Amino acid sequence: MSDPSVESTAEKAGDRDALDDFLPMASLETLRLRAKLLAGVRKYFDSRSYWEVETPILSHDIVVDAYLEPFATWCVGDTAKDGDGSRKESAAELFLQTSPEFGMKRLLAAGADAIFQITRAMRNGETGRHHNCEFTMVEWYRVGDTHHEQMQCVEDLVLELCDEATAYCRETTVPLRNQDPENLERPFVRMTYEEAFEKYAGCRVLSQTPHQLAALARCCQLTPPPSLGEEDRDGWLNLLFAELITPQLGTLRPVFLYDFPASQAALARISREDPAVAERFELFVNGVEICNGYHELTDPDEFRRRIEEQSRHRSQAGSRELPASNRLLAAMDAGLPACAGVALGFDRLVMCLLGRATLAEVMAFPHDRA
Repeated sequence: MSDPSVESTAEKAGDRDALDDFLPMASLETLRLRAKLLAGVRKYFDSRSYWEVETPILSHDIVVDAYLEPFATWCVGDTAKDGDGSRKESAAELFLQTSPEFGMKRLLAAGADAIFQITRAMRNGETGRHHNCEFTMVEWYRVGDTHHEQMQCVEDLVLELCDEATAYCRETTVPLRNQDPENLERPFVRMTYEEAFEKYAGCRVLSQTPHQLAALARCCQLTPPPSLGEEDRDGWLNLLFAELITPQLGTLRPVFLYDFPASQAALARISREDPAVAERFELFVNGVEICNGYHELTDPDEFRRRIEEQSRHRSQAGSRELPASNRLLAAMDAGLPACAGVALGFDRLVMCLLGRATLAEVMAFPHDRA
């Protein structure tokens, strides 16, 4: 027989949890800091002649990506007469955007030169310590820049926000945990994807076959997921990168990793000097990816090819098909200017600046309290 006093204590704890469920996860002081840092983002881009834009969160278009799953919904549209004269409601499928990329590039094609946006982005199935299915993204583009120039832009922005966070924490009760300010001093480390593998795994991987990569994973005693096929080169690269490389990046000082495999270009250009790599970079702080930046693809024919390729990957993985045509493709056909852009996870940056272990600690209402 169970002890009634224990049951009573548990019930009270459960009641207390239920009563507290309306409260934000982050403290109000931390949320005030978030607001201050968001203002700092706007100040930073305004001082550099970027202007703030807004694009739809609900759109008919969605990026076709084998690894991103969007939320979809239906919007009831205008009524129209049916063949028998009766009126019938039409409905269109819309997607909650995984990033504002398509809308912002359409603005660039229309003549915008330097734009930024602070928005909510949604990605289905992304929950965990460093993920939330709804999150805050800062995204920006400048015509004429390369990815190397945008790396410097990211570094300057992060350091300005670090100064803001440090000053705020000194004046309030918000603690800085496990964060040495010297770790965020310039210059940030810059290394290529291949150099990172040489340094942390002892080998070069860009020229290796899927079988060689699989053998390396087994040699390192990594356990592949059951869905990882023997011929899936990018799958093996992603496994090796996540297990061997990512945890080492940015532990002493933030690291920009660039020149990713061409097969992982997403919407970045392929390098003219080295066709094996894409002109893409990511920033890592304490083993956490903070942003993703591209010297942007502007070739509509190559964009069509990548859409088909990603659609094929989705189909092979059993994922639903997504629209193969979109207005960004039309914008590219009309002429997308040479540019570079960055998508930065604001919640992750705040988490890293404060030395927190999870996104929930710097968000008001993460998915389990939404």
